[in-house]
Amino acid sequence: MTTKDNIVDPYKNVTIGKDSRRLKLTTDTPFTPTYVQEALTQSSDSAGIYANRIKDRHVVLENPARESKAKKEREEKRARKQAEKSRKKHRALGRSAAEAKGLWKLEKSAERFDLFIPLHQLWMGYMSELLGLSPFNPASPSHDGKMPSSSSMHAKLVKADFHGSLLTVRQSRNPCLVGISGIVIHETENAFKMVTRKDKLKLIPKQNSIFALPVPVYATVSQSGAVPDPSQTTQKQQQDFSTVLDKPYIEFDLYGNQFCFRSADRAGRKFKAKETIEL
Repeated sequence: MTTKDNIVDPYKNVTIGKDSRRLKLTTDTPFTPTYVQEALTQSSDSAGIYANRIKDRHVVLENPARESKAKKEREEKRARKQAEKSRKKHRALGRSAAEAKGLWKLEKSAERFDLFIPLHQLWMGYMSELLGLSPFNPASPSHDGKMPSSSSMHAKLVKADFHGSLLTVRQSRNPCLVGISGIVIHETENAFKMVTRKDKLKLIPKQNSIFALPVPVYATVSQSGAVPDPSQTTQKQQQDFSTVLDKPYIEFDLYGNQFCFRSADRAGRKFKAKETIEL
């Protein structure tokens, strides 16, 4: 229990000893230690108490404000939304967004078969490297290309990219589609979009359709790997309109019912050999 004599008035003039003069505060005698030592009248070692318990320490005058649990949950939810928004921003465009922006719309003036022949020739070079085809030797007409085994070719073909390939509809539930042939310019999960020789853009469904896929027998790229001159390449492409059908080729049947996947999904999918029954 405190008495009136022990109550310290912080606004009262601080005196030192018996001298009633006003206290002069300097850098050598700052206010805080002087005030504390004068207030500790009941202790014999007020200077030691100040040095051990108060000097160079931060005294909290009130309890710190605690962070609200609801506020913390709101901040975490806001951070999750921001991270999800950032992931969506850097994510590839979906089908709906791509169609809304017109990324897959082909202009009417670009629906020409000859414009996509260079793409088809690039695809032939891609297949030559993918299947490991040997080059044709003109010096020996009887030269037979060393074709890889059919099992290894099938495993690579089901994962291959068909953009630029020349497909022909061999069978289909819709008889109007049989015989349509063209260069594939876009493959979706359920259809091939191709440009025909009559400069027409056709959308052929994969479901209930069988396609003929010709693949070159010999490699169409040089084994040296040298990069050709761009000007010479452009001149050759302007004069060379040959396709895989103008070279020795081997033909495979693609059953559309088993190809109802995007090209990116096929690349990482494990296919199992199963018999196909067509009634």
